[in-house]
Amino acid sequence: MHFSDIFLKLWHAGLIQKGIWETVYMTVLSTVIAYLFGLPLGVILHVTDRNGLRPLPWLNRLLGFAVNFFRSIPFIVLMVSMLPVAKFIVGSSLGNSAMIVMLVIAAAPYIARMVESSLQEVDTGVIEAAQAMGCNNFQIVCKVLLAEAKPSLITGSVIAMVTVLGYSAMAATIGGTGLGQIAIVYGHQRSKPDVTWVCVLFLVVIVQIIQAVGSVVVRRSDKRVRQ
Repeated sequence: MHFSDIFLKLWHAGLIQKGIWETVYMTVLSTVIAYLFGLPLGVILHVTDRNGLRPLPWLNRLLGFAVNFFRSIPFIVLMVSMLPVAKFIVGSSLGNSAMIVMLVIAAAPYIARMVESSLQEVDTGVIEAAQAMGCNNFQIVCKVLLAEAKPSLITGSVIAMVTVLGYSAMAATIGGTGLGQIAIVYGHQRSKPDVTWVCVLFLVVIVQIIQAVGSVVVRRSDKRVRQ
């Protein structure tokens, strides 16, 4: 069977469309939820650093250890170890809901470090100017640090989303759905590599779309580009 015949068969069966939707759904939702945890965690790591706005070495070391601990675990191992956690939170260790829990656990520490790195790039002169004008730490974080680091933060979010997309494909090995499941079940397990390559093609297209949209948003958010 030719490549085009396999593609049309999967397409007419609705498997490709469903796989694309499930992949995009898991990726976007997991990234958004991961940022709800990772963004404030990254801010706290930056603020409590010894050169931060509010140095708290003990808290910084504690959070830093927790972040590094989860980041050091390979995703496939983390998925297996977090199955009981996913079952406790959503009532099942299978399906998209459980996979989203594990994707968030894997992505949040990674995002926290990227946010911390982005905030460290902000010119200290801008922060000192805000302090001289009487801004408190909360105002500096919201109106100076996050605002000045916006292009870098958006770039980081694109990288994080692409990373989560790769994780979502691996999640198919323990019950996840999407293009990863199609590649494994209909491609690898049935010895049809063309099916796998169809899924790879669509994953590449999704990545390219994420990168293109992210690049446009970064350019529009960067004050230096508009000038």
